[in-house]
Amino acid sequence: MDFDSLDQFANATPGQFGKGPAALVIAEDRVEVASTIEHVHSLGFRHIFVLAPPEIELRPLPAGTKTQLHVIRARSRAPGAAQAAVNQLIEKMPGQWLHYCYNGEYLFYPFCEDRSVGEMVTWVLEERRTAILTYVVDLYAPNLRTYPDAVSLDNAMLDSSGYYAEARPDEETGHPKERQLNFYGGLRWRFEEHVAKPKRKIDRVGLFQAKPGLRLREDHTLSDEEMNTYACPWHHSLTAAICSFRVAKALRTNPGSRHDISDFRWHRSTPFHWSSLQLMELGLMEPGQWF
Repeated sequence: MDFDSLDQFANATPGQFGKGPAALVIAEDRVEVASTIEHVHSLGFRHIFVLAPPEIELRPLPAGTKTQLHVIRARSRAPGAAQAAVNQLIEKMPGQWLHYCYNGEYLFYPFCEDRSVGEMVTWVLEERRTAILTYVVDLYAPNLRTYPDAVSLDNAMLDSSGYYAEARPDEETGHPKERQLNFYGGLRWRFEEHVAKPKRKIDRVGLFQAKPGLRLREDHTLSDEEMNTYACPWHHSLTAAICSFRVAKALRTNPGSRHDISDFRWHRSTPFHWSSLQLMELGLMEPGQWF
């Protein structure tokens, strides 16, 4: 089902898309749009929504698949467009699990090579959790002369260390929020002089259960504070990672940073194996009690 605008999508009837889980891919440019859609499709999402301007061509899903592709034609880079699309999707699919990402981003969760996203969220619900905290792990090409846009699926690299967390203060009281932290690292940390302070965090509530009244905020947190926590009160909770070329692309596109950065590699760079086990071993996500 296609929509000619966000307004037309907003007029869709809540519940008309049926059961999830569903993924929303926000296509900001043409880079790796197809591979991002293919990746979420491989994880077992029943619906894939793509927010993209008309000039970005999209391939149909493979014949015979049960997954449905829905295209929303709009200026995806317009201020607030991505946030508006997520919030409208929350309204359209109450009670269903939703994931959102940008093109060139790839969701990984523990054991995703063998277990579907549906299996994972079913288990998370049994743990009385309705949201999964995800860490955005920056990917980048090893050689910017060979890959001037910093994107290479076959030779992707990531930082194996340099990640840290700080207490997240309550805006009203100034006291730290319970079980909430701001996480930092990757390219946003190493090249922070080129990244606006509000955009340096790498945490995102990237997979959650929609419910009436829930809203995604500009800082990638949700209006329900419990859904922003990294764990429940009684034990460690499952977390996931979104492996992303988005920051690397931005640093190569921005005129200031493009000429200041000749290489993203440093002594803690390591090849990305496209493996959930590697991400768990690096401490970039954890299975909680799921084995």
